[in-house]
Amino acid sequence: MSFVKTQDGTEIYYKDWGPKDAQPIVFHHGWPLSADDWDGQMMYFLEKGYRVIAHDRRGHGRSTQTWTGNEMDTYAADVAVLTDALDLKDAVHIGHSTGGGEVAHYVARAKPGRVSKAILIGAVPPIMVKSDKNPGGLPIEVFDGFRAALVANRAQFFLDVPAGPFYGYNRPGAKVSQGVIENWWRQGMAGGAKAHYDCIKAFSETDFTDDLKAITVPTLVMHGDDDQIVPYADSAPLSVKLLKNGTLKTYAGLPHGLCTTHPEIVNPDLLAFIKS
Repeated sequence: MSFVKTQDGTEIYYKDWGPKDAQPIVFHHGWPLSADDWDGQMMYFLEKGYRVIAHDRRGHGRSTQTWTGNEMDTYAADVAVLTDALDLKDAVHIGHSTGGGEVAHYVARAKPGRVSKAILIGAVPPIMVKSDKNPGGLPIEVFDGFRAALVANRAQFFLDVPAGPFYGYNRPGAKVSQGVIENWWRQGMAGGAKAHYDCIKAFSETDFTDDLKAITVPTLVMHGDDDQIVPYADSAPLSVKLLKNGTLKTYAGLPHGLCTTHPEIVNPDLLAFIKS
């Protein structure tokens, strides 16, 4: 297993597949998952000749179960340690959900030459929580409910989320995969409860407005309009308006976990943008 160590001693697990001289694509997973959530995309791009890299965010998956540093500044700093260690140049950074926030926060601060493009999929920016500045956001009580459910019975909560809204399996006529539900649960339960608890604040209350404004590389924003986790209207269209070089791709009827439910649609669109 491959790890890099951060300044505070946290060990970040990562996968690094493919030719070292190929263009790198770095994948950033959602909450409370791990690098394994990207297996479908990594295998697809590996076959296309790319170098594919995915890490477990601190406190998630196989990385150290930290009780501190579970916020966006440290998440982005951890990514910088990884990209420095692997000396990645002209990389494409792809983030789903919380990982999309991590991408925005990292890319806005990345060293020159490190990043060529960014892709945000079902991503949390600009900001999720409702406030006077963000009247279309979700009330804080929604995220308080997440925290309460995690503390009360994390194992059950981590079954209920994928079995319901994450993949749209609660919609009439949805084709439910028990394997997908159990794989979500497996990834979630591998991480640390304290890190997962803290990350709810990180993904819901971090304001990525300034990050989006600072990003200059071409950025694709992809979002399903039936996303029940990160509602479409308060995320993707607002993010694109803040980006200097942003493109919006909206998927009618697709859920939050669209990379898993509809890879035959998402993967070719990712490839087209990367090659464009």
